[in-house]
Amino acid sequence: MAARSSSRSSAKDRPSYRCTECGWTTAKWLGRCPECQAWGTVEEYGAPAVRTTTPGRVTSAALPIGQVDGRQATARGTGVDELDRVLGGGLVPGAVVLLAGEPGVGKSTLLLDVAAKAASEEHRTLYITGEESASQVRLRADRIGALSEHLYLAAETDLSAVLGHLDSVKPSLLVLDSVQTVASPEIDGAPGGMAQVREVAGALIRASKERGMSTLLVGHVTKDGAIAGPRLLEHLVDVVLHFEGDRHARLRLVRGVKNRYGATDEVGCFELHDEGITGLADPSGLFLTRRDEPVPGTCLTVTLEGRRPLVAEVQALTVDSQIPSPRRTTSGLETSRVSMMLAVLEQRGRISALGKRDIYSATVGGVKLSEPAADLAVALALASAASDTPLPKNLVAIGEVGLAGEVRRVTGVQRRLAEAARLGFTHALVPGDPGRIPDGMRVLEVADIGDALRMLPRRRERGEKARVEADDQG
Repeated sequence: MAARSSSRSSAKDRPSYRCTECGWTTAKWLGRCPECQAWGTVEEYGAPAVRTTTPGRVTSAALPIGQVDGRQATARGTGVDELDRVLGGGLVPGAVVLLAGEPGVGKSTLLLDVAAKAASEEHRTLYITGEESASQVRLRADRIGALSEHLYLAAETDLSAVLGHLDSVKPSLLVLDSVQTVASPEIDGAPGGMAQVREVAGALIRASKERGMSTLLVGHVTKDGAIAGPRLLEHLVDVVLHFEGDRHARLRLVRGVKNRYGATDEVGCFELHDEGITGLADPSGLFLTRRDEPVPGTCLTVTLEGRRPLVAEVQALTVDSQIPSPRRTTSGLETSRVSMMLAVLEQRGRISALGKRDIYSATVGGVKLSEPAADLAVALALASAASDTPLPKNLVAIGEVGLAGEVRRVTGVQRRLAEAARLGFTHALVPGDPGRIPDGMRVLEVADIGDALRMLPRRRERGEKARVEADDQG
């Protein structure tokens, strides 16, 4: 009987392992969780003790939802209109916002500008930097003009010191750059580890809720572009924003992924320059090249970033190939969709000159077009480059092109046409049934790629008849 009880106690005391991502348990350690396929998330934990939770004192009485005071969740503007657009009006007291993005994209510059503009006599702002010294941040603030007597700055990597600054400054807004650089002395592990990130984020979230303080956390990203650290971090915070942009382009986009206080289909546009970062209420000018005369191989389209329509330009160039396998190079466009448009033009549009030529396609201004609504513009730009004939001036093309050559409807056609008309475009190629047409705009409905190619006039190129059979519409 004693031997049986000792075997039971030894089994109870035997260490167990649990995945910190999904909660899957096992009796031995594994490098990869077989349940959620995450690496390095299986950690040892003790055998759970059987506990009974008794009812305790409630912190606040339950009220009918109509009697709950909603004024405490009223958003306060940050002073940066484009960020307020994505947040749904501004920062809510007690809200925790996680901003993630590639290194060097401009996260620290944006948040330093937000911290300075949001600071006032009634609402102090505390900026904690864990990646730079306080003097480095001061130099950046001088360069971008982000100075305020109500903006407090400290360089800390210890969680207890950060909480001590909260007690002394009593800020209405806390900016922490970044959450992966702060560590708690009570938790084992290096800064940036899963346990440390979970502890730091949990402590700051509790402090934000208790004080009614808004918090902006900067998060690192992995090679795949996902937010580094445990996925629990994204579930704990109230808002998750992604800061996107090409290092070699001026455009930056703030895209909402999660928002408990507003919609997630809004996008904020910013321009990064030597003097800092500024919001762009009308960013379409970055993606257009104004010319007196149309140029072959160019076509304009209207893309939707969230609910915001942006006019973008697609360019294509075809040259004789000097190698057996012609080149296919894209910038700002998905290579797979460009290849599909080439196949549709060759098979459905009867343009056979594309298969043996080097083809280069790109967008202007660093914008990335990934939605199917840009298919028609890509196809027309390729056809225009192949025949060396320009499209009519002030023309935009909107529509998804199928493998059978049909032009399909896309969402938000009326908003796209309204934006094109506002910028002075007078002609548009769209799928059938576009809805209300803006005043002063002539819309041509196209059913397939053949109807769209008729916008290309006839022309002879290098003594050979162009492959595109179209009517001359000047």
